[in-house]
Amino acid sequence: MAMELQQRGFSLFWQQTIALLKKNFYLSMRSKRATFLQLFSSLFFLALLFGVQKAMDFRSKHTSAIGAVNDPQPLTNPPIPPCEHKFFIKRPCYDFVWSGSGNKRIESIVSGILANNPGRPISPTKVKSFGTKDDLNNWLLSDPLRTPGALHFVERNATVISYGVVTNTSTYIKVPRVPEDPTFKFQLPLQLAASREIARSLLGDSKFRWNVGLKEFAHPAIKDPEAGESFQSFAFIVIFSPIFFYAISMFGFVFQISSMVLEKELKLRQAMTVMGLFDSAYWCSWLMWEGIMTFLSSLLIVLFGMMFQLHLFLKNSFLIVLLLFFLFQLNMVGFAFLISNFIRKSASTTSASFAIFVIGCGTQAFSNFLYSDTNRKTSYRRTLWSFFPPNPFSGGLSLLLYAADHGGISWSRLSMCDIDDSYCYSILHYYRWLIATFFLWLVLAIYFDNILPNSAGVRKPFYYFLKPGYWTGRGEEKFKENAPCCSSGSAPPNESFTQDDEDVLDEENRVKQQAKEGNVDPNVAVQLQDLYKMYSRTINFSCHSCCLLCCYCRCKIKKPYKAVQGLWLNLEKDQLFCLLGPNGAGKTTVISCLTGIIPVTRGNALIYGNSVRSSVGISNIRKLIGVCSQFDTLWDALSGQEHLELFATIKGLSPTSRRSEAKKLLADVKLDDVAKVRAGSYSGGMKRRLSLGIALIGDPKLLFLDEPTTGMDPITRRHIWSVIEAAKQGRSIVLTTHSMEEADILSDRIGIMAKGRLRCIGTSTLLKSRFGAGFIAKISFSKVANDVNAMENTIDSKHHDAVKKFFIQHIDVTPKDEDRSFLTFVIPHEKEKLLENFFAELDKRKTEFGILNIQIGLTTLEEVFLNIAKKAELEVAASEETTKTLILPSGTTLQIPVGSKYVEIPGTISTEYPRGLMVEVYWEQDDHGNLCISGHSDETPVPPNLQISTSSLVIAKAGV
Repeated sequence: MAMELQQRGFSLFWQQTIALLKKNFYLSMRSKRATFLQLFSSLFFLALLFGVQKAMDFRSKHTSAIGAVNDPQPLTNPPIPPCEHKFFIKRPCYDFVWSGSGNKRIESIVSGILANNPGRPISPTKVKSFGTKDDLNNWLLSDPLRTPGALHFVERNATVISYGVVTNTSTYIKVPRVPEDPTFKFQLPLQLAASREIARSLLGDSKFRWNVGLKEFAHPAIKDPEAGESFQSFAFIVIFSPIFFYAISMFGFVFQISSMVLEKELKLRQAMTVMGLFDSAYWCSWLMWEGIMTFLSSLLIVLFGMMFQLHLFLKNSFLIVLLLFFLFQLNMVGFAFLISNFIRKSASTTSASFAIFVIGCGTQAFSNFLYSDTNRKTSYRRTLWSFFPPNPFSGGLSLLLYAADHGGISWSRLSMCDIDDSYCYSILHYYRWLIATFFLWLVLAIYFDNILPNSAGVRKPFYYFLKPGYWTGRGEEKFKENAPCCSSGSAPPNESFTQDDEDVLDEENRVKQQAKEGNVDPNVAVQLQDLYKMYSRTINFSCHSCCLLCCYCRCKIKKPYKAVQGLWLNLEKDQLFCLLGPNGAGKTTVISCLTGIIPVTRGNALIYGNSVRSSVGISNIRKLIGVCSQFDTLWDALSGQEHLELFATIKGLSPTSRRSEAKKLLADVKLDDVAKVRAGSYSGGMKRRLSLGIALIGDPKLLFLDEPTTGMDPITRRHIWSVIEAAKQGRSIVLTTHSMEEADILSDRIGIMAKGRLRCIGTSTLLKSRFGAGFIAKISFSKVANDVNAMENTIDSKHHDAVKKFFIQHIDVTPKDEDRSFLTFVIPHEKEKLLENFFAELDKRKTEFGILNIQIGLTTLEEVFLNIAKKAELEVAASEETTKTLILPSGTTLQIPVGSKYVEIPGTISTEYPRGLMVEVYWEQDDHGNLCISGHSDETPVPPNLQISTSSLVIAKAGV
């Protein structure tokens, strides 16, 4: 479908910025825990600070010091208090307990105590009786803290009644500011009540009474040893409050670093860049989003502070406090932009953030003293100190905290420093520092983002911004490969390599001729001109701690690696070119070079006339291409529809066409029923389909599909093939795959790479005929209806032997595979002229040989692929003189050249064997395409006419 006119220039920049803002909003809303912590963590910290402030206010108003008593007043006839007034008592409780129950006289005395308690009769349910003193003591031990006191009554005779008073002094704990004395509070009231009622019982006068007054001794004031700490309380607030506010403001910093590093680690930013995202839109979107989150967080901090009645927020101007928190958090956003350039793994962001937080907490303790130093000779210390963002924030907070106890700071006194001589800086000074360093961090973040290796290991030179081409967008861009520690390497020398494939050589000569003459073929979409990519040598130095006291370091050196070596190739429009090759052949590197992810080392590539070596060319190319990368670059928290709409916006599609295009592509890749489901819950095959849909967004003229059907079931894979087949109309497609069936069905032309070079090119049929082992003949035999198995086996063997003899006599071919029901022969290409008469004769004798069916065809594309890869491995092994270890049954250990078929065994020449003994070595390819030894033959004499390679080294010999 034809796309509406795409956005360009500033309108595209703004469209991309808004799309990324929307993406950040979705991610934040779906990471509810992180967003809640960023916005509302201040509620917890401020509540904690509120508790500390209230405790200190209460302490200052309710000192535990005992004042002077010059004229003590008497306490007359104190009553027995309720047990609930006792500190540290368990509920339910008893006002008192007593022993001596069963004695009528003692029971009447206790009843009098209950009824005659001054001001408050005691309910019988609030006392507990026991028969003996031991019973009462056992109860006190088994269930402590149930009563403040006990009475033990004993009637000696008619005129003598004794009693004892017990108070629970074990519960006496000095509570700050409200001490409790059990003697005055419980013991004396019990003693007075018991004495009074015993006297009434002995005298027989229920009206008998006396007045008893208790007075404490006169004494001077007793000073509280913890009193006089008001200054220490203020010092606590001044020193530790900034740490609380600093912790509150660090949540956004931690989440920001984690988000940016994760996008780089998962190559999400790279995917957006390849689809045409402006770097300016990327930075602007993050800055705007974090600015909004920072403002909301700062506003909530101030509002919560006012809600908790904290002095800092009540005494100072609302805007002044809000601006300090906002500028600090915004400064930390810029600092996060900068730090994220130096972190490669998202798992490391927590450690890095915690380290910065700990350092900030340590510097908080010194900021107040350093900023109060008015000596001009040490001003350079304060300047250097202010470059760490938490320090000016701490200085500003200390000023506001001090001002809160001296009337506060209003907007009219913003630039004044008249609160106290100890503060030599105004709040405006700290504002200026936070604003200035924010822009410094932002500039440095963008600078280091360009000069440090990105996710593809590419970086610009440190002086890139001095080049006029950077600002004008013209001229050739020069990049360097990753070198975290150091690197070495220069332009690769022109190597002498003789291309032995005629089709590749013809393609190379044709492209060279067009490049030399400057001819532009209108049917060519992509032209590779001596495309060369070499990764330079790198040295990575890293240190790791194994415990608190020791660490170890290691240095890892990567040798220079030639990924792509001089490709000359034309890719035509309306065709699908399939690029095959084993892992490490250079397929993905070619795509990365063509999409601008990594720069080419030598040569050039033109995509619809735009050079990949020019920044303007890359910018134009990215408007024309769609990329389905080898690994899915998706946000787990975004749905399939949101992904497509995001990339459609980045591509510049108009708002009216985004949603319709997204719906169409979702239906094409069979994801319309899960369009609004988050991609994190997709299966591997569903993610590949979504990646293909993203590649098709915006109707690109050139499509790069790097293993697009990996992980798909056969039914879905067939459907995607039909989507790719339909997509060929009007565009050129470059496909890489490990499925030979996929390449056979979809490709118009196939190129096979190995070791960075193009080894063959052509149609599937041409490659099979040229590089296959030959023709495959499969002879199927008819079943013999016989009840005797032995006879069946005899007949089968007779027919098999006859067919084998026929093949050997006529074309000298032995079977490659054999079974009771069929024989499989591989017929070399040089026998092709004999095949017509051979198969005509074989067809005539089908009945004689018991043949049911004869099938003949070319070898498979997979066999062609394996042959080409093996040949490339042999070439590289020969050039590098690579050897493998072969251990013989005799115990002899040999080092043999890779790919050698016949190997002589040293030390075996004798009179009986004048040329010695040899073995035939069998080779196969492992999962990575490397040749390895799969086995060897028995030791046999060396034939007189056989040319062999002599083993270069005998490592060990355990017997011959």
